[in-house]
Amino acid sequence: MRDTVQAEVVMTFLVSEELSFRIPVELGYDSSDPYAVKFTFHLPGDAPVTWAFARELLLDGLSQPSGEGDVHIAPASSQHLSDVFIRLQVGGEGALFRAGAAPLVAFLDRTDRVAPLGEEHTVADFDYELAAALDSILAGNPEGQNAG
Repeated sequence: MRDTVQAEVVMTFLVSEELSFRIPVELGYDSSDPYAVKFTFHLPGDAPVTWAFARELLLDGLSQPSGEGDVHIAPASSQHLSDVFIRLQVGGEGALFRAGAAPLVAFLDRTDRVAPLGEEHTVADFDYELAAALDSILAGNPEGQNAG
């Protein structure tokens, strides 16, 4: 059985020290990919952009600077849990967002009810997912897309 968790939060997109604006961000979790969370950013004038990264990275970033590569998450204050910074990097381009920790904690709590951290392997049906992907490929649909 496939379970999902959805939430929407408002984050501040920090363009520069002088310019920032608030944007809606959809948070998503799907038990078919139990190690990941997805954030879909709705930037004004652009198509939505979705980033997927480790759920554990989000959890770790609430209390300490975390992340290597394209996603970095760090608390805004070392004194108390209030806000976090989320930095997304693609090549030389980057975007910085500030989010309240409370809605992120609530979202993570809901994902933990679906798949407790450290027990993700018990939730995902990797054998089913692999069989479905192989069936799709053998049926001549190499993109793994189901027809119909």
